Amino acid sequence: MTQFWSSLLWFVLGGAVGALLGFYFTKRAFEKQLKENPPITEKQIRAMFMQMGRKPSEAQIKAVMKSMGQG
Repeated sequence: MTQFWSSLLWFVLGGAVGALLGFYFTKRAFEKQLKENPPITEKQIRAMFMQMGRKPSEAQIKAVMKSMGQG
């Protein structure tokens, strides 16, 4: 009977370690992907301002990027 509990303990422990490692590496890959391919760039923000008929200053561009958490 003790062999059963020992096996169960190792199974649960292995699953927990696997889940933690999977979470860590997936999170790291996702963050790397976001850094390499941001959802919106300064160039795109500049184009949006121009479409609205405004010439954005660099401070406005930086403020929009900061408000989106990318700058």
